[in-house]
Amino acid sequence: MEIITQLLQDIHLPKMVKIKQNFAAPELHDIASEVHKAINKAEVLSRVSPGDRVAIAVGSRGVADIPILTRETVNAIKSAGGDPFIVPAMGSHGGATAEGQMNVLSQLGITEETVGAPIRSSMEVVKLAELPNGLPVYIDKFAYEADKIVVINRVKPHTAFRGPVESGLMKMITIGLGKQKGAEAAHAFSFKYMAEHIVEMSKITLKKAPVIFGLASLENAYDRPAKIVAVPAEKIEEVEPELLNEAKSYMPKIYLDSIDVLIVDEIGKDISGDGMDPNITGRFATPYASGGPDVTRIVVLGLTEKTHGNANGIGMADMTTKSVMNEIAWEKGYANALTSTVTSVVKLPMILETPELAVKAAIKTCNAFDLKNTKIVRIKNTLELGEIWISESLVEKVKEREEIDILSEPAEMILTPSVVT
Repeated sequence: MEIITQLLQDIHLPKMVKIKQNFAAPELHDIASEVHKAINKAEVLSRVSPGDRVAIAVGSRGVADIPILTRETVNAIKSAGGDPFIVPAMGSHGGATAEGQMNVLSQLGITEETVGAPIRSSMEVVKLAELPNGLPVYIDKFAYEADKIVVINRVKPHTAFRGPVESGLMKMITIGLGKQKGAEAAHAFSFKYMAEHIVEMSKITLKKAPVIFGLASLENAYDRPAKIVAVPAEKIEEVEPELLNEAKSYMPKIYLDSIDVLIVDEIGKDISGDGMDPNITGRFATPYASGGPDVTRIVVLGLTEKTHGNANGIGMADMTTKSVMNEIAWEKGYANALTSTVTSVVKLPMILETPELAVKAAIKTCNAFDLKNTKIVRIKNTLELGEIWISESLVEKVKEREEIDILSEPAEMILTPSVVT
């Protein structure tokens, strides 16, 4: 490693300035009340008969107030005389085991005690049909045998493909409720066809399984609920594209189009399915999605505690550290890669001894004309973009922007994860 230190000894770390990015952010405050308003507005409780066993499918990570969304949906079903229970709907997450998916729900704050309904977790599925191309369509056996099914999920842009429907209710119906087998089938022909397959597979499930409605949440740029909508099953295909367009308008971003080095303090499955959201970093694992800034080098300095060693997405970084490598439970990321068929997310970036060397390596290789004035942005993670750090060289560029406030004087770059708050 001595030779690496020598090669990087003349690389300058610029001073950094803290800024605040201001986003338009509608927000709901009484989430419990909003759930009941949405369900009542959709007039879907009449579809529940007294004594009906109602499976409530839930399980996406990072959904704001998911325990409240789930609990109040349970209460609404009970008010109609139904007997609700929770089904983990998360494809192959949780190590693709029934116990693992129960644990994921618990980490999300969803337990029998918190939501008022039992949880029935199994990886057993029922095959409903096949697409014309031979791909099978599966559904969780507990859900299929229920009298009615309700699906809860956030609607947002996907990280690996584009289409009228991306992450949301139809994806939850197809991949979430399909468990490991359903997720594997949906990903089998790559993300190139994912938008098409999600719609066609979910249409089969909606026809053959007793789904009565979906509860969709949209979140603002600060990861808080902006809208909650209950959608009758027969209207999901029509309504979800409209919700997706609205969700895209709420997305946070980095208000800079060109970045030499992006420093990300932490990545994790609790932040994004890809560890760090490509919609924010501009670094996508497939050619079927695009957007975000033009970033030359990405440095990852840590993993979140809640990701439990799953470093899915580390392959999108150019540099990281030995300490990050020592935290990785490779089999977890490999399970995601094998199911999604996207392997670039678990490849190895350049591994440096320290955060300082990792950042210096990124600067040295970013091909900027003046390495002493590189355009550097530092974020805690891709969910928290309100307050971030930029290098001195970018200050003049952001001074006149109404969306940005400058919060600090230039300061030395301190390479510890706690610096970005």
